[in-house]
Amino acid sequence: MSDVSVQKLQESDAFIVFDLDAAPAHAGIVRVAPKILVDGATTLARSLTYLYASFEQQMGGASAGINAKPDGRDEAVAAFVAEVGPRVADGSLQLRPGKGLAEADLAPLTAPQPGGPVEPDDGGLLGAGAVAAAVRATNGLSGSRVAVDGLDPLTVEVVAELVAAGATIVAVSTTAGSVAAPGGIDPGALSAAITEHGAAAIEHLGLAVDPASAVFAADADVLFAGSKVGAIDHEVAAGITAGLVVPIGPVPVSAKALALLRRSGTVVLPDFVCAAGPWFATFPGSSGSADELRSTVVDRVGGVIGDLLGHADGPLLAACYRAEAFLATWQESLPFGRPLA
Repeated sequence: MSDVSVQKLQESDAFIVFDLDAAPAHAGIVRVAPKILVDGATTLARSLTYLYASFEQQMGGASAGINAKPDGRDEAVAAFVAEVGPRVADGSLQLRPGKGLAEADLAPLTAPQPGGPVEPDDGGLLGAGAVAAAVRATNGLSGSRVAVDGLDPLTVEVVAELVAAGATIVAVSTTAGSVAAPGGIDPGALSAAITEHGAAAIEHLGLAVDPASAVFAADADVLFAGSKVGAIDHEVAAGITAGLVVPIGPVPVSAKALALLRRSGTVVLPDFVCAAGPWFATFPGSSGSADELRSTVVDRVGGVIGDLLGHADGPLLAACYRAEAFLATWQESLPFGRPLA
């Protein structure tokens, strides 16, 4: 992708990808693992650039990776935090924990700003935004059968929002596998199992456990997808029967899969709009209570999705066009490469 720079850190085996060098500020996630690939980080950064543009924010996406084995993890994270601290302090960079990290790991970099939202609930905001998007696309989820790919302690909040909207959860997956129940999975038991057992929760629901990929072929009206980048490739897409795909994680759909799903009549919503909720707290000038932030997320995510529906090229590509139109108002040239796996 063009307009992308990669900063190699000096004090640890780590890097930060910056999308749109001309942006006045950048925001993104930090991940830690034995090997984080720059290409994947670049895709995540581009998705965030489109996220900010979708909500008229002049910011660039960023994505950081810390390469560290378990026995050296804590030292590597501490070195990363110390080195990037000055950029965070001057307001040019905001970072949030991703894979392998907890809020406490980045605490020196993520202290609440004066006047900012009161401890925004990432899971709650993700669920509120994603379900608001689905409701707008379907005119209501009451009675809908929903499958959820990529359930974890963050995305389990999506389940709570779906139940509140009247949906029935008929299939879920974690990294440990998937389960399905045509009559519906008890949402209370599901939430409790995720809290207690994490990915192994599906083994504690009294249901037959299938491979994680089976969730995509579940007999459902709506599929919420977010287990990983590129989770839905053209082979997976061929088995999807849901009429609507709602991303709850970054870039879950490949370009080939999008084309196939469009031909089959399945509507795919844009991940950089549906999953934007937790990022609203990073918008310049963001302020107010947690409830006010949630209300803003629901209104704005639902509003953007409403603007995209009915476009001849489908809402995901329409969202790309919309984001690019805003980028053109402050960038001399558009970035090359859209956020698709």
